[in-house]
Amino acid sequence: PLEVILKYYPDDSELRRLLIHHSTQVAAHALGVAARHPELNLNTDVLYRGAMLHDIGIFRCNAPDIYCVGDLPYICHGIEGRKILEQEGLDRHALVCERHTGAGLSADNIINQHLPLPHRDMLPLSVEEQLVCYADKFFSKSGNLTEEKSVEHVMQQMKKFGDDSLQRF
Repeated sequence: PLEVILKYYPDDSELRRLLIHHSTQVAAHALGVAARHPELNLNTDVLYRGAMLHDIGIFRCNAPDIYCVGDLPYICHGIEGRKILEQEGLDRHALVCERHTGAGLSADNIINQHLPLPHRDMLPLSVEEQLVCYADKFFSKSGNLTEEKSVEHVMQQMKKFGDDSLQRF
């Protein structure tokens, strides 16, 4: 996954360092859960690569507080990541990108909230997708970058997006 990151983030920059730091945290958390739950029989390669690449599309979005100076709303980073990874032939990992935003988004969420996204379900389906989505919630790309959020804190944050998001988490 690092070669893909370096292809799209070629310059040593704050954004590349932030992306790699955050993605490494998410991957470590997800792999830790996988190690504690061998009964899930997870594909750890898909899990690791999906976690490392889940935010590959952020550079196309406008979020200056995390060094992103693209043109699109930040909520589009998942679908942009899907496009990038499909071009790279990483179709399974591309779905992780699209489906990790929030705790996944239903077509109804997208339509009812007037989100600038395609009107389709973007919900994590495989256990690997669900686990990347879960692990991502524990680490911020702004503010304190080293502290892992507590489950209680994540649940408080998820509650803001509705009961369906909280239930998926």
